[in-house]
Amino acid sequence: MLPIRSPLTRRWTVASCLSSRSLVALGLSLLLLPSAYAQEASENSKPRIVARYSDNGIVSREGLEKLKIYQYQQTNGVTVFTDKAPVNSTYQILLYDCFACRPDSTIDWNGIRLFTANYDAVITHAAHKHQLDPALIRAVIHAESAFNARAVSRTGAMGLMQLMPNTAKEMGVANAFLPEENILGGSRYLAQMLKQFNGDVALACAAYNAGPTTVVQYNGIPPYPETQAYVERVKILLKRYREQAGA
Repeated sequence: MLPIRSPLTRRWTVASCLSSRSLVALGLSLLLLPSAYAQEASENSKPRIVARYSDNGIVSREGLEKLKIYQYQQTNGVTVFTDKAPVNSTYQILLYDCFACRPDSTIDWNGIRLFTANYDAVITHAAHKHQLDPALIRAVIHAESAFNARAVSRTGAMGLMQLMPNTAKEMGVANAFLPEENILGGSRYLAQMLKQFNGDVALACAAYNAGPTTVVQYNGIPPYPETQAYVERVKILLKRYREQAGA
């Protein structure tokens, strides 16, 4: 999965933008400002879209990298995405979360703040029920959502452990935004990946990120920078959470 590295002057159509593996992995949060955009968009069901992408990001207190994009509607009906705040237009701010997917992340994963007490009872229960290391569950949650129970990715993955709708259903999760259900369902799926790949944590995490079929196809961690970065970050976080548990 190649990261997007484009100068600000580059423009894409919506089709090419949405097909990028980097954008597929990006989470999406909307901070809506009062505007007439929603009404205009509904009246024009097939607007022509021009996008400009910036690698300039911001980092939250939790270490979650975000790309700040402004979306607005031009008078000619064109929807524009840019990293610069429009001067004369009403706009929305889109924060594209990219926590576990950017291969070029500058986050210090060996020093980032850990979440050592969040959802402790639920994680302990899930670890016991599915015979998992609690530190591994914490590492995956940290890498997936930075412990944000309301996180939603651009592809529809939901909650703490970023469960896709079909996976959530298969794991018996009725509401993926409820921490207990999400952690139990995500832990069950993670346990299945570990069983399928004979306890190999790296392969199980690669399968959790890219899908077990992809791991089997490549007979190992897929050659996707995003997946490779994800696996390395989970390994670092796992080591640190284990150290904290033993302290």
